[in-house]
Amino acid sequence: MARTVVGLFDEAADARRAVQELEASGFGAGEISVLAHDAARADAGTVDAGDRAAGAAGGAVKGAAGGALWGGATGLLAGLAALMIPGIGPVLAVGPLTAALTGAAIGAAGGGILGGLTGLGVPREHAELYAEALRRGGTLVTVQADEAQAQRAIEILDRHGAVDIEQRGASWRQSGYAGYSESAPPYTAAQITRERESYRSATASSTTVVPGTTSREGETVIPVVEEELTVGKRAVERGGARVRTYVTEQPVEEAVRLREEHVTVERHAVDRPASTADLDTFREGSIELTERAEEAVVSKQARVVEEVVIGKEATERVETVRDTVRRTEVDVEEIAPGRTAGASDFSAYESDFRGDFPRRFASSSGATYEEYQPAYRYGHELAGNSRYAGRDWANIAPEVRRDWEARHAGSAWERFQDSVRFAWDRARGTASAAASGNRVPGVQTGGRAADGTPDTRGLTEKATDAVTGDRIDDKTGKPVR
Repeated sequence: MARTVVGLFDEAADARRAVQELEASGFGAGEISVLAHDAARADAGTVDAGDRAAGAAGGAVKGAAGGALWGGATGLLAGLAALMIPGIGPVLAVGPLTAALTGAAIGAAGGGILGGLTGLGVPREHAELYAEALRRGGTLVTVQADEAQAQRAIEILDRHGAVDIEQRGASWRQSGYAGYSESAPPYTAAQITRERESYRSATASSTTVVPGTTSREGETVIPVVEEELTVGKRAVERGGARVRTYVTEQPVEEAVRLREEHVTVERHAVDRPASTADLDTFREGSIELTERAEEAVVSKQARVVEEVVIGKEATERVETVRDTVRRTEVDVEEIAPGRTAGASDFSAYESDFRGDFPRRFASSSGATYEEYQPAYRYGHELAGNSRYAGRDWANIAPEVRRDWEARHAGSAWERFQDSVRFAWDRARGTASAAASGNRVPGVQTGGRAADGTPDTRGLTEKATDAVTGDRIDDKTGKPVR
């Protein structure tokens, strides 16, 4: 993923040196852009037709102004083109950003300086500050690089004095700055000179992407950054249950016994004398019988036969969150007067290391000293590291292994640990007393105590005992020969 690194410089000379180092470090012309306010033409107010045409075409304008400002620049800077940008004034530009600005230079609606910067991925609020800085006589250097190269570009820009744009914006706001306006009049040459003079008393070193080391006169401040792990919690949906109710019908039947009445009339032929009872009925009359019957009567009654209970039950659990946090570690190594750290000290022992290699690894088919040299060098560095001062190998070995594997991914510790240990022991055997520049004649490593056991005193203790006359091993309490 491409990133854009932007550096603001108060001095054109600092920007020039930064660009030259970027080119020397392998950044191509298609990755670097430079925008420099041409203060020498700030009061001209216009740019001639030749300059305008060259700016629109992205060509170089090699005039007196450009030559004076950039000191006969070569390489990428030799292609600086003269442009006149509304609200900014005359600028010298080169690189991919120039194409976005030539529209602004000739009046086209291309978004101007803000559009060019935001098009490279610069946040709008920073783009406005960079545009204001350019209007006030600054120089912008932009680098488009991938993730792996972006940090290197930041370090180069920081090294040459890039300004912290947020701090600069804060100082402007304290002086009444309300925001960048393309309709604001460009600064005059006199205003730019005063602005630059106000910056020369302080040195800031930073870039937009990552803040760098802050430098002041006579001191360097290295920020020690430590990450803190903060674990919170949030509510998330994990599914659930939906209960829906509806009514269904199903046929039912029931057998019911019903009673019915029926009237029957029967006539029988008889022949007998009429009795008194018969004579009593011998008159007109009528007899009625009513038939009755039963029929099924249906009624329904609702009854609750089951209950469905809907609710939620909450439980709690403990989850252990594991992650890593980073912290800046600073190792301080004292360099004795007249000596330099690193390569020159290592070279003093390298003949010993070269002699140890064939004895130790003669059976390793195809192995070369060059393969093992980093291990010897690493062990030598450990001996001079104040973090491990006064500690024995068994105590530091786990920590040293982790550091080795972090620095040398793919280089098995088991293969190189003997070389590291030898260099550690060899350098500690002589370097401790010599580190202060006060070598004590006649003090040697090794030796034995009076009872024949090994003398465990280090060279520093032996040097001190040689001066004080002490003949007791501080670690074992035994007298030494």
